[in-house]
Amino acid sequence: MGPEAKVTQLGYLTWSRTVVQGRAASYGHVGSGSPVVFLHGWALGQRAYKSALRRLALRGMAVLAPALPGFQRTAELPTQSRSLAGYAQWVADFLDALCVTEPVLVVGHSFGGGVAIQLAHDHPGRVSSLVLVNSIGGSAWSSSGSVVRSMAERPLWDWGIHFPADLLPGRQLRRVLPVVLSESVPNLVRSPLTFLKVADVARKADLSEELEELRRRDLPVVVVWGSRDRVITRESVDALCDALGRERVTVPGGHVWMLADPDAFGEVMTNVTAVAAAAGEPSPAAAPRRRAASGPR
Repeated sequence: MGPEAKVTQLGYLTWSRTVVQGRAASYGHVGSGSPVVFLHGWALGQRAYKSALRRLALRGMAVLAPALPGFQRTAELPTQSRSLAGYAQWVADFLDALCVTEPVLVVGHSFGGGVAIQLAHDHPGRVSSLVLVNSIGGSAWSSSGSVVRSMAERPLWDWGIHFPADLLPGRQLRRVLPVVLSESVPNLVRSPLTFLKVADVARKADLSEELEELRRRDLPVVVVWGSRDRVITRESVDALCDALGRERVTVPGGHVWMLADPDAFGEVMTNVTAVAAAAGEPSPAAAPRRRAASGPR
């Protein structure tokens, strides 16, 4: 890790600016130790996760959390590059800009998980292991009996309607809603077309071929999913795990469970990142796919 990527020892995230692909970029950084890159979800930014990321730093990780293009104060990608491959290339160039040369553990939430998968596929020398948290990328949307509906069939309204519902019940609503609104509303006002374009990319993402290639490479991957998530459906995460040939770690909570309970996120990440970082080891099968693992309370 080069001089520009030095991180604070402990405490809260420090916000910095750099230049990636000739355009301005914003990122947060905190902690010291093994480098971890955290990629945020759709409509949010690295600031929404600051409490959760601090828990990673307190557990001996040097966290780098870029605001992906079009979010926060990071410039948008050119129109022709607004795809998962384009975002993955941007992350690779972000690491170059910070002089990060060694392979890193990448943690991706939701849309950020899709970018992380694409990054590992397209730039294998960049990624030592993956942790996918309520990630897009599975080929299935829903099922009825033996009929499985593909992700491409999912309408945009169905994607959008479950996100606000995921902020319930009340305790989570009071804690999470102000954070989500403080991030998503400025993003929508600042770049409405990017906001909608990324949502469309996320809802239709089918990364089964990329996931199967990561399986062939035996890349260490841990999949974590909140049992009450209706944005990333059970069918979708099952399809993702099937393509990887991995079990999932299931925790109580919805799509943004780590925002509602950052302490629990830190506890879960302490376990799964240790497993994911052990290159060549299989991902944890701490529980059968449909049995809950320990997680947020």
